[in-house]
Amino acid sequence: MNQIKPEITYEDFSKLDIRAGTVLSAERVEGSEKLIKLLVDFGPEIGQKQILTGLLKWYKPESFVGLQTTFIVNLPPRKMMGLMSEGMILALGLSDEEKPTLLKPKRKVKNGEGVR
Repeated sequence: MNQIKPEITYEDFSKLDIRAGTVLSAERVEGSEKLIKLLVDFGPEIGQKQILTGLLKWYKPESFVGLQTTFIVNLPPRKMMGLMSEGMILALGLSDEEKPTLLKPKRKVKNGEGVR
């Protein structure tokens, strides 16, 4: 079991820009045993972003195509395996042994819809 993280303020939490997005394409990152490259549509305000995720152990790339799920979209871009990742997909599960569960809206929402 992972340690409980320290308490943060609401102001810290409010800095996270958590949005719904629909995955347009997904492919395995060549040379990586973990990474999948996603192209995600966040609607007209944000547009499309490339997001890399280390979920290849549990999910096939094609299972992401058409999926609407939640992402953090205001992290600084990060280079992984020579590719830029412009956000982070959100999933439940602290154990590296169990399959993470993706956070999906109960009903379809507009791409770019934010958490409040």
